[in-house]
Amino acid sequence: MRGEVLGVERRRRWNDDDKLAIVSSVGIDGATVTHVAHRHDVTRQQIYRWRHELKKKGLWPTGEGAVFLPIDFHIAEAVTPPPEPTPPSAVELRLSNGRCLRFDTAVDAAALTRLIRAVDAA
Repeated sequence: MRGEVLGVERRRRWNDDDKLAIVSSVGIDGATVTHVAHRHDVTRQQIYRWRHELKKKGLWPTGEGAVFLPIDFHIAEAVTPPPEPTPPSAVELRLSNGRCLRFDTAVDAAALTRLIRAVDAA
């Protein structure tokens, strides 16, 4: 088997500050690990390895579970508009003594009760 060299091999050295800056840029403005790796000409696995190394050194948070942060925002109270008034409709009520009482639905219930009693007693 014969190999062929296609380009100049390079071995770069990254200090912890550079690694931290690159690893921290994941997620900013929606940047994925793939995008960040491509931008810095490293592999995705390299970013994951750096993150692991930085965690061991205490330079990257360990991520010991979900972190919930309080969010304070105000929601406007849902104000339901008052129902549109229905136009009064005519009602005819036949009383037991044969009399007929006509009124519309806008009449107050207490006043209607008094009226029915007065007509019925007369």
